[in-house]
Amino acid sequence: MGSFSIWHWLIVLLVVVLIFGTKKLKNMGSDLGAAVKGFKDGVRDGSSDAPVPPAQQVTTNKPADANTVDVEAKTKS
Repeated sequence: MGSFSIWHWLIVLLVVVLIFGTKKLKNMGSDLGAAVKGFKDGVRDGSSDAPVPPAQQVTTNKPADANTVDVEAKTKS
């Protein structure tokens, strides 16, 4: 019951072609292909760089705000 037959997919494809038209679908397909190719190139170029060290925690010495509550978590014993 959860899967669609080939006839369901053909009807969906026919409706999509009727709504968008073949030229617009062709343009969307080529745009999607260019985006995937750009993503793959970016991932390939990014992996050849030196590893980036993990970010360090930034602490500031600001005075506590009047609305801020500073608490310490303790384990229940």
